[in-house]
Order: sequence, then C-alpha cells, then structure tokens
Amino acid sequence: MINLTVINVKDFLKVLKKIILVIVFGFFLVNWFGKLEFNMEYIKSKISFNNKIIDDNIIISNYYNVNTSKKESGLKKILVSEFALFSNEEELMEKENQEETLEFEQTNSQSNSENINDNEKLNTNYESLENANDNMNNVKSVAETKVIKENNKTDAYTNTYKSVKIKNESSYNLTEEMLLPNVDFQNKEDIIIYHTHTCESYTPTEANNYVASGNFRTIDLNYSVSRVGTELTNNLLSLGFNVNHNTTYHDYPAYTGSYTRSLATIKEMLSKNPTSEFIIDLHRDAIGSMSNYAPSVKIGDDIGAQLMFVIGTDGGGLDHKDWLYNFKLAVKIQEKANEMYPELFKPIILRNSRYNQHVSKGACIIEVGATGNTIEQCNTSMKYLAKVIEEVMK
Repeated sequence: MINLTVINVKDFLKVLKKIILVIVFGFFLVNWFGKLEFNMEYIKSKISFNNKIIDDNIIISNYYNVNTSKKESGLKKILVSEFALFSNEEELMEKENQEETLEFEQTNSQSNSENINDNEKLNTNYESLENANDNMNNVKSVAETKVIKENNKTDAYTNTYKSVKIKNESSYNLTEEMLLPNVDFQNKEDIIIYHTHTCESYTPTEANNYVASGNFRTIDLNYSVSRVGTELTNNLLSLGFNVNHNTTYHDYPAYTGSYTRSLATIKEMLSKNPTSEFIIDLHRDAIGSMSNYAPSVKIGDDIGAQLMFVIGTDGGGLDHKDWLYNFKLAVKIQEKANEMYPELFKPIILRNSRYNQHVSKGACIIEVGATGNTIEQCNTSMKYLAKVIEEVMK
C-alpha cells in the first residue's frame, strides 16, 4: 500500500512538470507574438501597389506557359526580381518616372506575347558596320546647329557650368566645385550599352512602320530604342571602340520592376567585362500627355533628335558613393558636345534615384528623342553622339 502511494506521487510530479513546461512555453510564445506590431496603414498603402505586382506576375506566368521553350530558371529569375521590388529605390524611380508608367498602361489590344520569339533577334534592317564606317567618315567635328521649336518645349534649368545647363531635381545644393568636370575616364576603349526600357519606340514612318505592343512601345527590336542602340554601337565600332550592346527585354512582359531586372543584366555584363567603365542606359524620353513632343535639332543639313542625360544620386537613401563622379563626367561630355554641336543635348537632369548607376564610375542614362520623334531622327543623332564620345576619349 505504501509502495503504491509513492508510485502515484512520482507520476503526478512528472505530469505536473510537463504542465508547467507547457505553461511557461505558452507564456513566452504569447509574449513574443504580443510584441509584433502590424502597421495596418502601411499594409493598406501597399495594397494597390501589390495588386499591380500580382497582375504583372500573372502576365509573366501566362507568358512562360505559352512559351515552353523558355527555361524554368527564366521565370524564377523574373519572379525573384519582382519580389525584390519592395525597395525604396524602385518605388522612388517609379514615382519619378510616373509619366512612363501612365503611358505604358494605355496599351492596345496588339500586345500579344506569342510573337516575342520572332522578334528576339535583330534582323538586318540596319546599316552594316561597313556603311557605318562611310557614314562616320563624313561627319564633321563641328557643325552649325539650330533647335527646332516646333513640337518642342522651352528648356528649364536651375544651374549652369559654362555652356552646360543642369536641372537639379535632387536633394543636393550644387556648388561650383560640384559642377567642375575635373574627372576623366580611365578605360577609354570599352563601352557598354543596354536598355532598361527596351520596348520604347517612336512615331512610325513609311520606312519604319511597326506593330505596336503598347502606346509608343514595340517588342520588335528593329523599331524600338534598341535599334537606336544598334546604330550607336555600329558608329562607335567604326571609330575603333569595343562596344557590348545588350538588347534584353526588361520592361516586357511586365513594366514594373524594369530597373530591378536591368540591374541583374548590367551586373552580369560587368562580371564578364570588369574593366568597362562607360555604361550607357539608352532610353527614349517619355511624356505621356504629349505624344507629339519631338525635341529636335538641325545639324548642318541633318535633322536629329535631341539628347538628354539623366544622372542619379544617393538622395534616395541608398549607397551611391560615385554619383558625383558620374555627374561630372556627364558635364564633361555635354561641354564637349556644346562645342561641337550646340543644343544637341537638353539640360542634364539630376535626381535622387540612382538608376543602377552605382555599378560604375561612368554610368549614365541618355534619353534619345521622345514619342514625337522618328527613328530616323534618332539614328541621325547617334552619329553625332559617337563623334562627341570620340573627342572626349582622346
């Protein structure tokens, strides 16, 4: 009888010990969850933004479902980049480029993904390198120029350095020292050209008509800003530069997250060309409410599209230690351009976003024309831009 009682007490103590452990664990668990703060206002503010990402990812998924030849890793790569969009940088860039976003959303019914395989490779509808050689041999180093005021707008700017005008939209107050272009390229032979918004296109002409994949957008690389990049590439090659031109789609089938995807591209390109320094993200200016906007300049007997530098800073809060170096290089190039072909460039825009320009000392955005320009006008400008680059790199 005594032995039985002892056994029951031991069993009771074991059960009690387990209960106490469960209670203690439960207490800590409840206390931990109690410390989590869910900011509902922040979540609500993200709902519409997140819905856009979900819609984009549905488009991506549908695209890869109908293109079974694509590798599974391609879908994973884009989905990962979409989730990486939850950064202050990407949101700021989208806000600063809201005109481009609004323009892109006005798509038409011709935006079909099944045609993309036929357009992934450029055809031969552009001047050969041999023609580019002849073309560049006839380009004068200095020519009389005149801005065409029709379908243009008056330049707005906040600062000047000699003939160079700057529109400062960043958080910085520019000093005289910051404007001084006392820098130079270390690597003057290798140039990288790529396109964050690869599908940006121009006003069609009889010679260069295309099937639209949106409002002033096309997945046909022969008629988008990528074609202008090819023109610049051939001109630079004819002048003896080593040029790596990438035509990867970064804004199709999803526009949102373009800069995230193009960052992956430029990092991969630099891993294979680590000494490359001059990196051009070639765009087309976008003013969604002015489809006839066509900033143009007459150079000699040619009509070309005006160009514009967009330079980023660390004003958005992200690391970009070399932004001032990049900015000074843009001032240097534009100063030379103004000596050779005045008004070829519109004022430099300086912004808080870094636009992936933190990858190199010498990275920039150059916008070529706008929606009202033709691809012929943009291609014309590329021979003069190539000539300016040649002079800067001497």
